[in-house]
Amino acid sequence: MAYGDLLDLRARLVGAGPAGSTLAGELIRRGHEVHLVDRTGAGPAPEGVTRVKGDVGTVDGARAAIKGAAVVYHCVNVAYHLQVEVMPVVQDAVVAAVEAEGARLVVLDTLYPYGETHGAVMTEDTPWGATTAKGRMRAALDEKYLTAHREGRARVVMGRSADFVGPHVLNSTLGGAVFPGALTGTEVCGLGDIDLPHSYTDIRDVAAGLATLGEHPDGDGRVWHLPTAPALTTREVFRLIEKKVGRPLNVVTKSEPEAFGPFDQVFMDSYAELFYQHSEPQVMDSSAMQEAFGVKPIPLDTTLDDTIAWYRGFLARR
Repeated sequence: MAYGDLLDLRARLVGAGPAGSTLAGELIRRGHEVHLVDRTGAGPAPEGVTRVKGDVGTVDGARAAIKGAAVVYHCVNVAYHLQVEVMPVVQDAVVAAVEAEGARLVVLDTLYPYGETHGAVMTEDTPWGATTAKGRMRAALDEKYLTAHREGRARVVMGRSADFVGPHVLNSTLGGAVFPGALTGTEVCGLGDIDLPHSYTDIRDVAAGLATLGEHPDGDGRVWHLPTAPALTTREVFRLIEKKVGRPLNVVTKSEPEAFGPFDQVFMDSYAELFYQHSEPQVMDSSAMQEAFGVKPIPLDTTLDDTIAWYRGFLARR
């Protein structure tokens, strides 16, 4: 099934982390006007992107931030230990703002609503069985998004991603926990059972998938899995990295959630409830979106090459 015509977008993108910044660049490349909104309105941005200071934690702030937008991309995240408290507040403000301004809403989402799947491949039809606080929170948010769409109050679409990997991605289990150690010969951390298959989504595929959803309103009112390369085991990924950096990796596996790499103990204590993601296969199927919109994920081999190149430059600048 093919989805319809492209829109002429006036995009407002809330959230300036790696996903938001990469998406901003993708939208500019596609010829769209882009305002990138966060609390500071400062910092680097892709050429052609306008940085805007805004607070989307209140309805008035969110309305001011997205005024004039045809499509709003919601990539806001907050400190992990604050998510259950803060993310519903942000959602209420953003949904009320897009409803009032008449904009469409494209939401970056996670796999957390599915909860433990006991190794079953995750598709958009997988039941939402989360039992953790963050998983239940995310599922409740998603149901509210879909309800707003069904009731005609807002036009909403969601794109779910697996764990991020790619240039500019630091706070990921396949990010700052792996590539600095791989390039310097120091410790590379793996969580749980690294012989289980685990999906990783290139941050540029996150951007391309969300941009595509923003351009195709025919896909509204549902969840899509963003383009993601076929899963390998984490150990297989590590072996690919070894070949590319020309040295064996000094892999240290963590069987319990404890501080490592970019993750301090506050983060890991909050993440503990989600550690099941490293004790069962985490495989996400994105074929529905690939077939509907003709998008293909970047091959994992290319992702690793580009990520290693970015980390070489990143480490050289430190």
